[in-house]
Amino acid sequence: MDNWRGKWALITGASAGIGVAFAKELALGGTNLVLTARRKDRLEDLARSLAENYRISTEVIAADLADSNAPENILAFTKEKNIAIDLLINNAGFGQYGEFYSIEKQRLLDMVEVNCSAVVHLTHLFLPQMIQRQRGDILILASTASFQAVPYISTYAATKAFDLLFAEGLAEEMKPYGIRVCALCPGSTESEFAVAAGQEHFHRNAETAEKVAHTGLKALAAGKSCVISGLGNYLGAHGERLVPRRFVTKIAAGMFKPKKK
Repeated sequence: MDNWRGKWALITGASAGIGVAFAKELALGGTNLVLTARRKDRLEDLARSLAENYRISTEVIAADLADSNAPENILAFTKEKNIAIDLLINNAGFGQYGEFYSIEKQRLLDMVEVNCSAVVHLTHLFLPQMIQRQRGDILILASTASFQAVPYISTYAATKAFDLLFAEGLAEEMKPYGIRVCALCPGSTESEFAVAAGQEHFHRNAETAEKVAHTGLKALAAGKSCVISGLGNYLGAHGERLVPRRFVTKIAAGMFKPKKK
């Protein structure tokens, strides 16, 4: 993690799961942190602990990325603090399990806002500063769901496909400027995500958040545009390319179909 020693990283969704794991690993490597999420109390506890244990500087800003004004507020906060962000981690995101028609409309629209719009917005706000300095890194949380349609989490899978393609395309654009961009694609991970999405009964063979975060940061530092965390996840994501997409979707539907009560 020496890539970012003494520099500033901004982590969205930093109050739980993979976001916390990113914060801890970067703090261990001497990176200063701007932490943002909805739950300010959790952010403050984490920031205090990391500052005390690793002697880094930390800042906290509570923000809900479902609010389209949140990215601008985060940028304004960093400018007010005179902080230059060298590492942007677009980690915040959520899903929702169930038949599409039965899920509250606003929940679906907020998912698109947080998982896609906020990622584009934050990246567009902080990238010009990186280009001006001729350095910077951006890590975007995609998913193994990025590689296929997944019935009963259809909207979530679609948002993560967007994140993957956005990251890979931007990675090529930014090479002339010396800026690295990488999509991190985890599978099932030990975090609050599955419970919030109503998918806890599918939470098998989960990797630790720490392992996923380390995989992403290592791949970003190595200049990769995409990394899939876990050998099984890697084989699954690439193996499905050998059969028709419709067949893969049908198999996924059988796995994810809600049980009749």
